Order: sequence, then C-alpha cells, then structure tokens
Amino acid sequence: MVSFAPETILHIGKIPITNTILHTILVDCLLVGGVFYLNKKLTLIPNNFFQNAMESIIETFYNLTESVAKPAASKIFPYFMSFFLFILLSNWSSLIPGFGTIGIREHGELIPFLRGATSDLNTTLGLALVSAVATHMLSIKTIGIKEYLSRYISLNPLNLFIGILEIISEITKVVSLSFRLFGNIFAGEVVLLTVSSIFAFIFPLPFLFLEIIVGMVQALVFSMLTMVFMAILTTSHKQSH
Repeated sequence: MVSFAPETILHIGKIPITNTILHTILVDCLLVGGVFYLNKKLTLIPNNFFQNAMESIIETFYNLTESVAKPAASKIFPYFMSFFLFILLSNWSSLIPGFGTIGIREHGELIPFLRGATSDLNTTLGLALVSAVATHMLSIKTIGIKEYLSRYISLNPLNLFIGILEIISEITKVVSLSFRLFGNIFAGEVVLLTVSSIFAFIFPLPFLFLEIIVGMVQALVFSMLTMVFMAILTTSHKQSH
C-alpha cells in the first residue's frame, strides 16, 4: 500500500528528511551536474551528442515560448525550461526499478529510501507557489507596480469586482497546478505498485510506458501553464487592448 504522506528516513536536528526530499536532492544534483558537464564540454560548433540534443531541445522550447510570449520570451523561458526539466526528471527517474520498493521495514511496513518527489503534495504545492510568486514578481518588473496593482485595485466598482475575481483565480491557479501534478503522479505510482505486486513480469510494461508518457505530459502541462500565466501578467493593459 502506497502511503499518502512521504515517509521520514532520518532527522537532521529536529528537521525530518523524507524519501521525497532525498529524491528532490538527487534530481537537483543531476540537473546541476548536467549543467556543469555541458558547460565544460561546450563548443561553438557542437561536436558531441549531449550538446546537440540539449541545443535542439532548448531551441524548440524557446521557439514555443516566443510564439506565446513574444515580448517577454527571454524573461519567461528560464522559468519555463527549469520547471519542465525538474518535473520531467523527477517523474521519469521515479520509474526506475527500486523506487518505492527498496528500503527498510518498520513494524511490518516497508519504508522506501526513495520515492518520487512529485508524488508528494508538499513538493507540487511548493512548485506551484514558486510559479505563482515568480509570475507576479516578473509582472511587477516588466509592467511596473502601478499597472500591476491596477489589475486588482480600482475605484470603478465593476473593475474592482473583476480584480477580486482575479485574486481568487490566482489562488485557484496554485491549487490547480499542485493538485493536477500530484494527483496524476500519485495515482500512477499506486497503479504501478498494485500491478507489479500481482504480475511481476511483462504485464506491468504497458503501464510503465503509459507513466512515461504521463510524466512528460504533466511536466509540459505545468511548465506551459506557468509560461502562459507569465505571458498574460507581463502584457500591459495598453498592449492587450
């Protein structure tokens, strides 16, 4: 049975370190290590597969960002790409055999050493909050504090009502982003564990391939929604009209 909450593996002082935090640290290390490796091997004319692949991916996603948010594409792209890579790597690495199955037994229950970071609501909520804060900070930086506040505060009763609805929508965005990602990944984890416990070979493979697709789709959905929200809030009222 998959626990809804992540399991605590150890404590640093009074701070509990869960198996999802360990996975988050592992993913961060892989991403930072990949950046350092790429920077070390970087050449003006790509001469290795890794650089070629990364440049193709970055160019594709930058063109996508530019098609949605032309004026602010260069500002939005780093957030878009960072969210996509982190979530994708988290989703896919959690499908590696051993995740959720290798650990220690306490009171007859297995406590895995590693568990998918995005199957923890704390992680997805944290990502959604970072997305929301970054979106509003970028909006203030791009269009200015005065125009930013005019979206939510107005002396016109109708505009003020619309502003209140906008504030409510910002809260629902955070809830929607976090629960969508968490729900899909957690459900997939439960399905895989259930199927694998009944059928050890062959039969779980279609479900594994399905989760690979779901992992990529959810990473793309989260990052693209963030990109769209940023594009909307960094567009001036004067431009939008």
